Amino acid sequence: MNFRIMRVFSSVILALCSLVILSCTLEYPGIPVKTYQEPATVLEARDREQQEMAETIRGLSDVTENSVFTEKYGTPEYRVGSGDVITINYWVPSPDEGFKQQTYTATVRPDGKISFVYADDIVVEGMTAREIDDTLTRLSQKYLRDPRIEVMVKEFKSKSILIFGRINIMDQQAGVSGPGRYPLVGKTRVLDVIITAGGPVAGQDTGNANLRQVELLRQGKRYFLNIYNAFIGGDAIDNVVVEHGDVINVPEMPTYAERIYVFGQVRSQGILRLRDSNDLLSAIAISGGTTPVAVKTDIKIIRDYDAQKRGKPIILSANLDQILMQGDLAQNIPLHDGDVIYVPRSVIGDINEFIENITPMLDLIQNRPAEFRTNYFKDQTKLRW
Repeated sequence: MNFRIMRVFSSVILALCSLVILSCTLEYPGIPVKTYQEPATVLEARDREQQEMAETIRGLSDVTENSVFTEKYGTPEYRVGSGDVITINYWVPSPDEGFKQQTYTATVRPDGKISFVYADDIVVEGMTAREIDDTLTRLSQKYLRDPRIEVMVKEFKSKSILIFGRINIMDQQAGVSGPGRYPLVGKTRVLDVIITAGGPVAGQDTGNANLRQVELLRQGKRYFLNIYNAFIGGDAIDNVVVEHGDVINVPEMPTYAERIYVFGQVRSQGILRLRDSNDLLSAIAISGGTTPVAVKTDIKIIRDYDAQKRGKPIILSANLDQILMQGDLAQNIPLHDGDVIYVPRSVIGDINEFIENITPMLDLIQNRPAEFRTNYFKDQTKLRW
């Protein structure tokens, strides 16, 4: 009888413990890697956003005209604007030489007009040099028989772009001064601007230009362009045509690029490059494997932590033993940039307490990575770079 009572009592205690543990983990349950999938709505929204961005960028690359140039005559020609200086060569009859060349220089006024020897207040705003030539030729026919006129843009002042970031500072006498404002003289692409300004910073230990993430700001909209493909292989998809008023930022290449973090019961804790450790098994292997006291059945992966929004990250629970002993590759989760892998010494019963304890380190990783590397990994050999 006593044995039966003890069994019932033990069952009740076990049930109560289970409820306590469940209540602790209900708010913040770990998701088994084997069953975790990104929500379909999230994947669809992400794909749709990427597709829309790609189509928009492709449209920016394929333009045949904007406020800077037009291709009405088959080749790109600059559109004249206020502040530009144009030179007008024309030929007048000469008793001794037959025809004598005269040169007239005109600055386009704020109202978009110029004056010429044979006409006043001629609207040239938005015209090409060829169109201005045709207009002046027609107006001069009242005074000259078969007038010969040649129009060229002498100074380009009406349209410009601003570029800053990791651009080489070159010789001022060569006309190249690194980051700054540059005039547009016709159909121009982002890479043309970068090269004209001095080219991307490269060849140093740190601070190199990141051509894969060039930022273009246009009329309040922001685009991120992979100019590296154009720089290396001539791929013009992301090498868009610039517009007057564009702002281009060439960012710095992150010192540690895309990375993950490995903590806990591994032979060597540290920061790993994502390209070298793109799944759980490779990250553990590069870290020297687990220690003898590691709980390999309850490895945690913290993902999508945002210190600013204070939102809850995704907590994945992986079983390394099932990978190594049973060949269950569903447990070998692909890693994302910024993932934190934690190999515990004991089973983590309260996920909320675990997150509360690890939050200061997560904040440091996200907001002050350099300080984190200095303070946490004083032994630089821990940085598996």
